[in-house]
Amino acid sequence: MKASRLLHLVLLLQTRQRITTSELAERLEVSRRTVLRDVEALSTAGVPVYAERGRGGGIVLLPGARLDVSHLDPPELEALSVAGLDSEQRERLGLSTAWESTERKIAARRAAAPEPPAPSSLAELVLVDSSAWFSVPGTAVDVADLASALRHRRSLRIRYRRSAESRASTRVVDPYGIVAKSGRWYLVADDQGDGRLLALERLSWFEELDAPVELAPGETLRTRWAVLKGRTERQDRVSVTVRLRENRLDLARRILGTRIHDVSDAEADWCSVVIRYPDVESVRQLLQFGDHIEVLSPETARERIGQLARDLAERHTAPAP
Repeated sequence: MKASRLLHLVLLLQTRQRITTSELAERLEVSRRTVLRDVEALSTAGVPVYAERGRGGGIVLLPGARLDVSHLDPPELEALSVAGLDSEQRERLGLSTAWESTERKIAARRAAAPEPPAPSSLAELVLVDSSAWFSVPGTAVDVADLASALRHRRSLRIRYRRSAESRASTRVVDPYGIVAKSGRWYLVADDQGDGRLLALERLSWFEELDAPVELAPGETLRTRWAVLKGRTERQDRVSVTVRLRENRLDLARRILGTRIHDVSDAEADWCSVVIRYPDVESVRQLLQFGDHIEVLSPETARERIGQLARDLAERHTAPAP
């Protein structure tokens, strides 16, 4: 812990060269006395840093001193390799500390560059948040534990509940790895030779087996994911045409995403939208648009949404039990 703190102190000084003891103590979350002891330890080790007393004083790194401390350690490289994850996902994988250290080193390296900095860096202008809207991601198993187990490249015995099942079943799978997609985690694995996407919120338990993992020849996590992702997105076999109020179109794009296939003008304040679903039953998703939507075709989809609406109306006519 102390080595990490000393490195952080040096990185801060490389970006500023002079920082007050109080500010360093606040940034490092230690006392001012601890900061002074750390400075003394660095100075004894040959680092050109010292405490300057008096008005305008503070902790100073000698001008022109540049320490090559920006090389990334293996954990930091690992954190950088999954840079698309959000803070909660990194925390669950145990990479938060390594990520913070990586960011500090990158900032120090940027500050040490001889070229003048650009007016605005991409880090100031682009923010990536891969978490899903309106959701609180949760998994029954610990993602970090699962990721650690996957490193051993062994088969897993898991307890998993399919989406259409009420109870979980036990099976043995050969895992390729895990994928974070739109705020949800998936285990990519072969189940008796067939590729599967297993949602982690429905994975209640796992254990490593002694048998080494047996993967399809030439397949990797990325190639298997690409096939399974494409298969999932091509399951849209039913095209449903609806009338939707124009002031709900942006909300529909956010909720339905790539399921929206086409949008065209229909009449004043309304638009025509074609939505692709894997089956007619999926039109129940459209109930959330209430009286802002009308299903036009196919007739089976219109009948199903009508039946669902009648069931809801009947259920809410009588007083709640």
